[in-house]
Amino acid sequence: MREGYEGTGPGAITPDGCAVELYSRLPVGEEPDIIAAAVPTGARILELGSGVGRMTHPLLDRGFEVTAVDESSEMLARVRGARTICSPIEGLDLGETFDVVMLASFLVHAGDVEVRRGMLRACARHVAEGGCVLIQREGEDYHSNVPRERVDPSGFTLRILSAEPAGDGVNSVSAEYVFPDATWTHTFLARPLTKEQFEEALAEAGLRVDRYLTEDGVWVRAVPAEE
Repeated sequence: MREGYEGTGPGAITPDGCAVELYSRLPVGEEPDIIAAAVPTGARILELGSGVGRMTHPLLDRGFEVTAVDESSEMLARVRGARTICSPIEGLDLGETFDVVMLASFLVHAGDVEVRRGMLRACARHVAEGGCVLIQREGEDYHSNVPRERVDPSGFTLRILSAEPAGDGVNSVSAEYVFPDATWTHTFLARPLTKEQFEEALAEAGLRVDRYLTEDGVWVRAVPAEE
């Protein structure tokens, strides 16, 4: 297990503490609609950190062509209908570009600054001229509104139990997912980023905000800085 990351519960657990079976159960939500509204019909999408295909499959259903990248072969084994590539995001260099590069799941908040830089450079490296990068950020109170819980209509409860300082501006976040028949926990490192810090990180990678796609600022459409 990667230092600072831990996961418990039934089934396989990836090095960053994510449970494969848990992510296979999580509902999709409104994300595919947000994505579809922000990009051209039938776009070629590079999905970085696809996991089990929670968003991959709805995007395929909407007519997009998706290349799904994840460092966990166990996660990718659950993906159907997309080209899959097993690789860490930060070192990825496919030698091709895409209409859309997607970095969801709050990966831009990686605790390790160099990992974040590598991820954003990978986004910039793979976006085609005239294309865009879609990024999912943490909500403004993600680290301060703890503990909190949300009961999902599909029948499970998500609890963010704590967000404790772990040094160097990083927090150790503990989450719990409670289903009627199973419980999973996930502890991970996350770096809170203000809007200004987030935009500075984009600029460092040669990207800039085109627009914020949601009122809460969680979903962002970015483009190469020179466009």
